[in-house]
Amino acid sequence: MPRLILASTSKYRRALLQTLGEPFETVAPGVDEAIVKAAGGPPRQIVETLAMQKAEAVSAGRPADVVIGSDQVAVLDGEVLGKPGTEANAVAQLRALSGRQHQLITAVAVAYPGGMRRFTDVTNLIMRRLKDEEIVTYVKRDQPLDCAGSYKFESRGDSLFERVETRDETAIVGLPLMRLSTTLRALGFDSL
Repeated sequence: MPRLILASTSKYRRALLQTLGEPFETVAPGVDEAIVKAAGGPPRQIVETLAMQKAEAVSAGRPADVVIGSDQVAVLDGEVLGKPGTEANAVAQLRALSGRQHQLITAVAVAYPGGMRRFTDVTNLIMRRLKDEEIVTYVKRDQPLDCAGSYKFESRGDSLFERVETRDETAIVGLPLMRLSTTLRALGFDSL
């Protein structure tokens, strides 16, 4: 039986994958995301390319194993919102999202001996209109500085929304587990 590997350093993806109960390793993929993002293109193409590159990078050194690569972007009016990095940037992103709809696009690539399976989840999120003081307080409390869109849905971030349209809420956090579980079962991980 091949080993399961998560090609990611994301603590959020690691925590999600742990909920499936299947042993796995995490390996940093070493992919320069800035190169793919600088090349431009539609947001969906960018995340699909990055997910595939992450899976391929780790799979190259572990060809007998099953490797999961994933990437995610928040998109507002066709523009990608990066991870804010600072409180000021997070506040600015949330001000831009307040009272509006945006998408989270999450791509997954699963490399396995002899092939690769890929899928993409698009979640529509409608944020409620937020007061400025709410935004500042939220950012200070949740510190969503490493999250696309500047919110942690799995923490206090879900309270910022009026409506969410998704097939799988775990996609919001960064790894759509329902579709991933189906894919892994098809590859022989029967305990999922």
